[in-house]
Parts: sequence; structure tokens; C-alpha cells
Amino acid sequence: MSDVFDGIFGQPKVRDFLRACVRGDRVSHAYLFTGPAGSNKTAAAFALAKAIVCEGDPCSSCEACSADTCRLIDRKSHPDVHYLAPEGAQGYVVEQIRELVADSQLAPLAGRHKVYILDRVDSLGTSAANAFLKTLEEPPDDVTIILLGRTREAVLPTIVSRCQVVPFRHIPASEASGILAQNTGCTLPEAAIAIQAVGGSITKAAQFLRSKERGVFRTKIIGAMGSLLRADDLDILEYARDLVLASKTPLDEVRREQERNLEEKAEFLQASALKQLEARQKRAMSAASMELLRQMCSIARAWLRDVGVCCAGDDSLVVNVDVAASIHDAAARTTLERVTRAQECVSACEDAISYNVSPQVSIESMLFEIREVLYA
Repeated sequence: MSDVFDGIFGQPKVRDFLRACVRGDRVSHAYLFTGPAGSNKTAAAFALAKAIVCEGDPCSSCEACSADTCRLIDRKSHPDVHYLAPEGAQGYVVEQIRELVADSQLAPLAGRHKVYILDRVDSLGTSAANAFLKTLEEPPDDVTIILLGRTREAVLPTIVSRCQVVPFRHIPASEASGILAQNTGCTLPEAAIAIQAVGGSITKAAQFLRSKERGVFRTKIIGAMGSLLRADDLDILEYARDLVLASKTPLDEVRREQERNLEEKAEFLQASALKQLEARQKRAMSAASMELLRQMCSIARAWLRDVGVCCAGDDSLVVNVDVAASIHDAAARTTLERVTRAQECVSACEDAISYNVSPQVSIESMLFEIREVLYA
């Protein structure tokens, strides 16, 4: 039977620390996991949740556990393990935190402990934080709260002071690719492409490799970027429309997961609680859509990065080897300085989408601007 903490790739010190906390019965009421994107904070949070909530021997599969606890936690379907991400354009909304506070006062539904995992708490504003402080400082005895943030400094001091801080190290892309290849059976080039496509996260890269829809999504983005050299204005408008449509296809996976989640939780929840869950799931769909659009920006940025290394004369560093021809074609007609400016266009698109500017308009603008600055 595998150790529940084995899936915290690239973080041996964190693995040892969390194991010691659980084995020594020294689990804190609140943790703040800090580290860059791709450092496996989320995987560590769910591993700790399994170790706390599973009343058997927590593992990856729960083959010996009739409650199926760990598999339910993996699918974000366990009624006592709650995952939250910002649902507002600028971060957490106060209503999210009030729901958490109210729910934390209720007894666990399926076991003896509850866990709340809050992602991107660096976007937790003052109003939402104020609604949370008392619960964070003194949660019920059967509640553990795990917060995830980029840096300690980016999180409100009033939040940091109430948590045990666990720092995660940056995992270099080459190391992340090796870990991904070892644990999924993919090739190193496939692993490197997946890591770049999702902005560095090993866990998300593994999901990317398992999803045919996300592979098709990447192909469309890379195809649009490679075609800009010879594209006219109507072509670019068509590329943008195609990318917006393609970004919606992988959401079918999210919808299927949500439907399964509702079915599994129906027996635990009253009608009013199910209504709240459905409302949260609608907001989660919006967040998933936003995540896919951010992924689009990561893929576009990765293609431009490869054009840049070719401009610098080091073809051996190209990651998107399956489209090397379009990368070399672009590099022959531009400069490293122009590539840098084109990457700024991608960042501007990502910012616009995060501020709820229409994805269609944001992508059109990005593609027009990249064509202009890259090929002048």
C-alpha cells in the first residue's frame, strides 16, 4: 500500500515534515503552504487531508477501506473535505468565506474530522479576511484549515500570524519533466511540453496528458501562433473564434465531475445545502473556464519562448519539438527583442481576461498585437 504523501513530488522536506506531524499526532489547526506555481502545494494539501480524514490506513486507492475515503477526496467529492478557490474577478468574495465559517461549525458528515483547503489566499482581501480571522485562529477541534499562497509576503499578515507556515521550493522545469515522465510513463519531450502548457505544475501536467480535449486545445493554440506570419485580419478573427470554442470543450470533463459530485453528496445533504452546492459549482465552472484561458496564455508563451531560444541560437532548448518547423520559420523572420515584446502581449491578454474582458476580444487583440510586434 502506497504512502499518502508519496504524491508530493519534488518536495522531500515537506513530505517528511507532514509525515512527522501525522505520525506524532501534532497536526496544526491551520497551515499556510507557500511556494511558486507548480511546487505541488495543492497535491500536498489533499495528501494531508487524506491523512487526517481517512480512518483506515490512508493511501492513494483505499482498496482496504470500505468508505472509499481517499478516492472521494481525490475527486473533490468527500463531504468533509472542502476545496475553495477565488470566485470573484479580483479574488475571494465575502460570501464564500461566510459559507465556510458557517459550515465549519457543523459536525462532520462522514467521519470525525473536516478539512478546508483555500487556494490562492494571496487574493484574499481585507473584507473577506476579516470574516475569517476568528475561525482561522480558533476553529472547532475537528477542523483543519490549509491555505495555499505564492509567498508569505503576499498574504495578509493577520492571516500569516494565525498559521503554521510550510515553504515549498521551486521545482526546475527539467526536474519536473523527469518526475512527470517517471510517474506517468510518458516520454521526456511529452512531459516537457505538458509542464510548459500548464505553467509548471506537475499535477496539472499529469491531468493535461490524460485529457484528449486539452491536447486538441493546445494544437489549436500552437497552430494559430504558427500561422500568424501569413495570416490576414480575417484569419486572425477566425483563429480567435476557434480558440474561444476550443476552450469550452475541456469543460465537459468538469461538468461530468460535478454531476458525479452532486450524486455522491445527495445522500449527505439537505435540499437547501444541495442548492448552495449547485451555486458553488456554477462559480467553479467559471473558475475552470478562467483556468483554461490562462492555460492558453501559458501555451502561447511557451511557443514564443521557443522562438526566442532559436533567435538566440540554441535550438537544443526548444520544448515544443512537435512544431519545430513553425518555430524555426518564425525565428528566421524576427528578433529576440521582438519576441520579448510579443510575450508582453500575452501577459496583457491574461490580465485582460482576469479583469473579465471578453475572451474573444482579448484573444483577438493579443493575436493582432503579436503579429504586429513579432514580424513588424
